[in-house]
Amino acid sequence: MRDAVQARRAFWVLWVSVLAVKLLIAARLPLFVDEAFYWQEGRHPAAAYSDLPGLTAWLTRLGTALGERTFALRLPFLLIGAAVPLLMVHVASREFGAKTGWQAGVLTLLLPLAGALGLMALPDAAMALATLLCLDAGARLLRQVDAPAALELAFGLALGALCHYRFIAVIVVGFVALLMLPEGRRVLRDVRVVVAIAFGASAWAPLVAWNLDNADAGLRFQLVDRHPWSFHADGILFIGIQALLVTPLLFAAMAVAARRSLWCASTVSRYFALLGTGVVAGFFALGFFADIERVSFHWPLPGYLALLPLVPAVLVTWPRTWRLATWWLAGAGLVANLGYYVAVSNANWREASAAEKWYPANFAGWETLADTVRAKLDTMPEGTRVVADNFKIGAELGFALGDARIPVLDHPINLKHGRAPQLRLWGLQTAGRSEWGAAPVLLVVGATEVKYRDLLDRYHALCGVVGPLPPPEVLNIDHGRQRFLLFALTGEPVPGPCTTPSMAWVDSPVADARVGRRFDVRGWAFKDGIGLSNVEVTLDGKVVGQARYGREFPGLQQVWPVSNDPQHPRVGFDASIQLGEDSGFAPGTHWLGLRLTGRDGSVETWVEQPIELTR
Repeated sequence: MRDAVQARRAFWVLWVSVLAVKLLIAARLPLFVDEAFYWQEGRHPAAAYSDLPGLTAWLTRLGTALGERTFALRLPFLLIGAAVPLLMVHVASREFGAKTGWQAGVLTLLLPLAGALGLMALPDAAMALATLLCLDAGARLLRQVDAPAALELAFGLALGALCHYRFIAVIVVGFVALLMLPEGRRVLRDVRVVVAIAFGASAWAPLVAWNLDNADAGLRFQLVDRHPWSFHADGILFIGIQALLVTPLLFAAMAVAARRSLWCASTVSRYFALLGTGVVAGFFALGFFADIERVSFHWPLPGYLALLPLVPAVLVTWPRTWRLATWWLAGAGLVANLGYYVAVSNANWREASAAEKWYPANFAGWETLADTVRAKLDTMPEGTRVVADNFKIGAELGFALGDARIPVLDHPINLKHGRAPQLRLWGLQTAGRSEWGAAPVLLVVGATEVKYRDLLDRYHALCGVVGPLPPPEVLNIDHGRQRFLLFALTGEPVPGPCTTPSMAWVDSPVADARVGRRFDVRGWAFKDGIGLSNVEVTLDGKVVGQARYGREFPGLQQVWPVSNDPQHPRVGFDASIQLGEDSGFAPGTHWLGLRLTGRDGSVETWVEQPIELTR
C-alpha cells in the first residue's frame, strides 16, 4: 500500500510538472509547417483531406475558436496529450493493481515520445488516446463481453480512423492478436463486438470517399508514392534510433516484458505483448522498404504504449541500481526531448545552429517573414495579392496574416508532402501571370526549399509562369539557412531572357575553416539574364573586401545547361582579405558572406558560412 501511495504521489507531481512545462513551451514554440497546414485545413471544413482524415483539422479549428494564436491552436492537443497518461493509469491499475498502474502512468510521462504528446498540433496525441482506448476495450472484452466495453472499442476504433492512415497498423495487429488467443476468437464471434468493429470501420468512410473522388491520391501518397518499396539497409538503424528515443534501459525493459508476457498465463498480458510487439516489429520490418526522407521515428509509439503496463513487473525483478537508472535515464530523455523544443523556441539558438545538420528549418523564420511581407505590402499598390511558391509559405503566411486562401504555385514539395491535390481542390494552386494578368502581386519564394543543384531550374520554372524575375528583396534568416525572396510584380511582364536571383558559392575557405587575419576567398557567382558587376566579401554582414570578378570558371553551364548569364565562363572571383587589429573582429567564430551587385544595380546578400578567426 505504501508503495502505491508513493507511486501515486510521484505520478501527480510529474503529471502537473510536465503539463506546466508543455504549456509554457507551446506558448513560445514557433508554428511548425505541418501545424500551419492543418490550421489551413481547419479553415476549409471537410470530412477528410488529401493528407489526413478530418480530426486534426477539426481540432485546430476548435482551438482557434479561443483565439487566433499558436497556443490556442495547440490547446486541444495539449489536453488530449495530458489525458493519455491518465488513461494508462486506469488501464494498468485495473489489470495489474494500483502500484503498477501509477508506475505505468509515470513511465508514460517519462517516455520521451509520449511525454511530449500534444506539444504541437499533430495527429499523434489523438492517435495515442485511440490506441489506449482500443487496448483497454480489448482487455475488458477478453474478461467479459459486455455493452460498455464494446462501446469503448467502437469509440476507440472510430477515433483512430479519424486520426491517421497509420492507425490501420493498430487495427490489423490488434485483430491478429485477438485471433491468436482462444479468448480473443470468442470475443470476435460476439455480435456486439462485430457491431463495434463495423462502427469503427464506418469512420473510414469519409477518407474512402475522398480517395474515390480524387483518384486515390491520398492513399497513393501514403502507401505508394512516398515509399521506395525497395530494400535499403538503413532500416537496421531503427533499433539504435528507437533505443535512444525510448532510452536504452526502458527499451530493454520493454523487450524483456514482451518476451516474458508472450508466454505467460495471463491472457491480458499476452494480448498487450502481442499488440505491442506486433506494432513495433511491423514498423521495424517496414523500415527496410519505406520512406527514410521524412520523420518516422514516432511511428512505433502505439506499440510502446501497449507494452508499458507490462514493464513495472520487469523492473521489480531488477537490482535497485538498474531500476533507478531506468527511471532516471527515462527522465533525462524526457528533459532532453522537451529541452530541444525549448532550444528551438529560442531565436539565438536557432541562429547559432544555422550551420548544423539539425537546424530546425521548419520552425524558423516565419514570424520575421510575415513582418517583412506586411512591410512590403505597405509599399505596394492597394489590393496587392500575396502569392506563395509552395504550401509551407502559403500556410505559414496564411496563419500569420489571417488569410487561409493565399494562392500557391505548383511546386515539387507540394507533391512530395501530399498537399498538391488538396490545394487544387481548394482552388489555391495558381497558374501564374496567365491567371493574374496585370494585377499587382507580391510573390514570396523559399530559396532553401529545393536542393541547391535544383535551385536554378526552379528559378527558370518561375520565369515560365511569371516572366523575367525583377530584383528580389532578400530575407536571410539565420545567416541564410532559411532564405526567402520577395518579388514585387506589377504590370505586365517585361519581355526578355529569364532573369533570376544570383547564384554563388565560396570554394575557399570552407565552412568552419580556421583562418588568420589575412586569408584568401575564392569562388564563383553569376546572375542569369543580366550578369553581375560586382562581388564584395562580408564578415558578420560588414564589407571587408572587394573581390576581383571575372576569372575563368568553366563547367558551370555543364552543371546548369539552362544558365544564360552573358558572362559565362568568366564568373569566378577571388579576394585577399586583411583584417587589421583595429577592425573589431576578435578571435572566434564569424560569418563569411557575399554581397552581389547585378548589372541592373540590384544588390543581393548571399548565404553566410562560419569561419574560425584564430588571432
